[in-house]
Amino acid sequence: MYYFETNIPVRYYETDQMAIVHHSNYIRYFECARTEMLIALDYPIEAIEADGVVMPVVSVTCKYKHSAKMGDVLRVACMIDKVPLAKLPIREEVYNQDGVLCAEGVVTIGFLDKVTGRPVACPKKFTEILSARINDR
Repeated sequence: MYYFETNIPVRYYETDQMAIVHHSNYIRYFECARTEMLIALDYPIEAIEADGVVMPVVSVTCKYKHSAKMGDVLRVACMIDKVPLAKLPIREEVYNQDGVLCAEGVVTIGFLDKVTGRPVACPKKFTEILSARINDR
């Protein structure tokens, strides 16, 4: 498994009138963590796209467990269980600063040729990077 985590502070505009994080923001937290994960892997989204591949979200599931609130600093974890072929499922979890699980889900990423828009295999460079790091934890 490859494991990555980052911290994200809850901002005022992400909350409702009760200072609770609106449910739609957890999907944004997932994306922020995935973007930082690619940077940490030294293959950011800009480099992937420069190599001719775009990575659309194919599906998202999210289960809400506990409300995050204004002032919380969230820890968002991304987990990749295996090197992808055609699709990349990424398990994601959001915890508050007390370690309480607030949300969990799976984001599945596809790979498309940037020019034709047709499905392609996971970029070889990405599979090589993940293969070298998949057992980091």
